[in-house]
Amino acid sequence: MTGTADQTAAPTPATPRGALNRRGPFRAGERVQLTDERGRMNTVTLAADGEFHSHRGVLSHGELIGRPEGTVVENSAGFRYQALRPLLKDFVLSMPRGAAVVYPKDAGQIVTMADIFPGARVVEAGVGSGALSISLLRAVGDQGHLHSFERRAEFADIARGNVETMFGGPHPAWRITIGDLAQELGQYEQPGSVDRVVLDMLAPWECLDAVATALAPGGVVMCYVATVTQLSRTAEAMRADGRFTEPDASETMVRGWHVEGLAVRPDHRMVAHTGFLLSARRLADGSERLAPKRRASKSEYSQEDLDAWTPVALGERDVSDKKLRRAGREALGLAERAARATGPAGAGVSDPGAQDPASAGPGGAAAAAPVPGEEQEDRP
Repeated sequence: MTGTADQTAAPTPATPRGALNRRGPFRAGERVQLTDERGRMNTVTLAADGEFHSHRGVLSHGELIGRPEGTVVENSAGFRYQALRPLLKDFVLSMPRGAAVVYPKDAGQIVTMADIFPGARVVEAGVGSGALSISLLRAVGDQGHLHSFERRAEFADIARGNVETMFGGPHPAWRITIGDLAQELGQYEQPGSVDRVVLDMLAPWECLDAVATALAPGGVVMCYVATVTQLSRTAEAMRADGRFTEPDASETMVRGWHVEGLAVRPDHRMVAHTGFLLSARRLADGSERLAPKRRASKSEYSQEDLDAWTPVALGERDVSDKKLRRAGREALGLAERAARATGPAGAGVSDPGAQDPASAGPGGAAAAAPVPGEEQEDRP
């Protein structure tokens, strides 16, 4: 199935998209993170008549609406909560999802190492739940352009809802197309017109020809892959293509530290391997890749190797259509509330329901139903 959901917009507002719902007092429709005295966090969506229930009592949302960020409030049983707007890293870990998200540590590396700059023309493949799309949109800004390709309409609905929740409405720089990047990129982007390409997909080597055609000389392609077999095959495909520089591979690990008085030590838990990053740059047409000479090594792939790169073999969970539809309804419902929270300033950019029916999930635009549950405990 192929379709296009263009995020058409009115003239770009003077205030950058997303700034309005990051400032000022709390408003109904906003997502707020409540942290108790033991450091446990819950994220709620404020409503005029809403309540946050726990085994330790009830907290009325009215205690927060109109109050400044950083307020400490007590619930009916006298337990205190610290209320703050979720940071991007918090939002990503608590938002509705249908696919695994790109963790903040990797998203930060992608934005930096791929040199995503304000005003850049960026293409993304594999939208998933929209975590990386949010980081890319923040980097390109309102004057940039992010064209995201996603094969599954259900994932596109979830991503759209999460993006609109974060920015308080449709982002003027975002366009999402339902389809295969390898087949459709050339229909939408002119040769040599794209500055950066980010591939978060199972088989990025299948898209390298389309990517090389669309990238401008000097442009960057960044691939996010989960396993060493994917990493190896993608790197060899880049070398074989001949239009890219020598690929550079890395992974990022983050280890927190416990700091309390003289008790200073590494945390017992850390976010270790989540994925590999592989990047290269587009050479000018007719130029030859310069690379250090190496001794010949095995570069052919057997059928057994190819079978190892199936989604099941890589440990991907089979997400049911019912779960995807539920996550899509939740994400789009949160987006509607976020748009209302920003008021007239956030409502004039675009109609959240004005999207291509071909790109909508089974529920279409009507899928933006009430959110199944307002309260959600943050999860890694």
